Amino acid sequence: MRILRRWRQPASWSIFRQDDRLLLILIAVIVGTCSGLAAVVLNRSLIAMFEWLHHFRHYWWSFIIPAIGAALSALFLDKMVKEGAGHGVPEVIYSVSRYGGLMRFRSSFSRLISSCLTIGSGGSAGPEAPVVMSGAAIGSNIAKFFSLNDRQRVTIVGCGAAGAISSIFNAPIAGMVFSMEIILGEWKAANIVSIAIASVAGTEISRILQGNQIAFSHRLFNVGHLDIVACIGLAIISAAASILLTRLLGSMHGVSKKIPFPTWMRAAAGGCAVGIIGLFLPVVLGEGYHPLRTMIEGVYTQGIGIVTVAFLAKILATSLTLGWGGSGGIFAPCLVIGSLAGLTYHRGLLLLWPSVPWVNEGCFALLGMAGLVSGMLQAPLTGIFLIIEITGSYEVILPLIIVSVISTTLCHYIEPASFYLKELVEKGQLLRQGTDRSVLSDLSVQELLEKDCMVVKQNMLLRNFINIIKKSHRNYFPVEDERTGHFLGIIHLDDIRPYLFNPLMYDAVVLGQMMDTNVEVVYLDDDLSEVLQKMDANRVFSMPVIANKKFIGMISKATLLDKYRKELMVQTDL
Repeated sequence: MRILRRWRQPASWSIFRQDDRLLLILIAVIVGTCSGLAAVVLNRSLIAMFEWLHHFRHYWWSFIIPAIGAALSALFLDKMVKEGAGHGVPEVIYSVSRYGGLMRFRSSFSRLISSCLTIGSGGSAGPEAPVVMSGAAIGSNIAKFFSLNDRQRVTIVGCGAAGAISSIFNAPIAGMVFSMEIILGEWKAANIVSIAIASVAGTEISRILQGNQIAFSHRLFNVGHLDIVACIGLAIISAAASILLTRLLGSMHGVSKKIPFPTWMRAAAGGCAVGIIGLFLPVVLGEGYHPLRTMIEGVYTQGIGIVTVAFLAKILATSLTLGWGGSGGIFAPCLVIGSLAGLTYHRGLLLLWPSVPWVNEGCFALLGMAGLVSGMLQAPLTGIFLIIEITGSYEVILPLIIVSVISTTLCHYIEPASFYLKELVEKGQLLRQGTDRSVLSDLSVQELLEKDCMVVKQNMLLRNFINIIKKSHRNYFPVEDERTGHFLGIIHLDDIRPYLFNPLMYDAVVLGQMMDTNVEVVYLDDDLSEVLQKMDANRVFSMPVIANKKFIGMISKATLLDKYRKELMVQTDL
């Protein structure tokens, strides 16, 4: 143990700590490899579980299989690892923005197990978000092991997320873009190299263990001018589907919370409903990659009516799975919903204009996938690069850009926050790293209290007050009630200067007559960013702090900014 502690000391890593980039690159390789392994384990487990349960799905009672899986998933999260249900990406973003990327070790495996139970049994969810949380938690704990500071740890958490996405899709660029665009929310040169290396490491692990193959093959598409114009309509449909899915997920979550049953029973009810839908439309079950392949290849045999119903049913099934307590992500459902939307739109075009030589329907399935991912995440680059890499369809880059950008723009106009950020924004918990609010969130009013103020009583004569002024180095004095000790107001020397030079007033005026009672005050639990805004709005440099109606100290802009500077230095280790 003594040798291990010595090895972990910063001095032992002097060769790397002299250059921050070398240290982060080394750790990025380790994190990318570990998160890639986690993604492969989850992928193999899902395949094995789905195949094992496949022959049971021919029985009439098979609708209870997703219910059992969702219930076991909820019980595991709630009782064993003490974590809430959901997909986990908002938790990763919150840890990055609020706690410098600190995550618990059990998060590195908890969502892998819970999502495997939910998705493998037939729940409509994807494995991507759980494996992102796993990779991020792995990165966080490895960063903790190497005693990295907040800024470095955040970068390594981004490396874990990138390695996980890259491994599960065999898409290194998409993994890197996802991490920068969604998890970190910023593009910094200091982060890009490390995250890119972690993406490559995760991808290589997947290729070694599962082969170097793209997730979905397709025909070559000859996209014409009319197809490009038609993409605008598909982008609008994709945006509408994204908003519908976002709001239905929120509604289902709200409805389930009102039902007075244990979490596992609510999850079972949602899984049971998904199982019933799956009896008639098997495309809604699980991650949906198999039917997705047939849609992209342009050989999906169902008619436009069935495709449209399946499109709506997949949205409903995903909302029931995740909104009622199942575990999983929205990536895979978005891909399936988007491809079904693309097929519906393409077949509608064929009915309306049968003489037009439209491109193969598989192309519109790809564009719909990009539209849904971009709209739900409000991250157009992630949608574009993900679809290009998992299909190898570089020939559709122009319509991909059109659909992704329009879908993202429309969704942002109607829903200002993306699906991953919506809950955090509503709770005021989104604090992006390096912003003023993020730095100030690590400080408290208690830390900034100035307690050297001389408190005076409201019935004190001006003559006695002058003697107090001689002893004080401040130009403001809090006034309190003699009987209750409650804060009443503030006396500013600038406001009472005429009285100080008029001896006739010394025994004629009491402080209660001169104090300013219209004073903005601060409480111990106030947010410092809001305190700073109050100071700017009222053009004041100091404000009294009140607790239980009593004055306990002052907070000044000078002290606040000094602490801000020191905290910023700690976070960035400059």
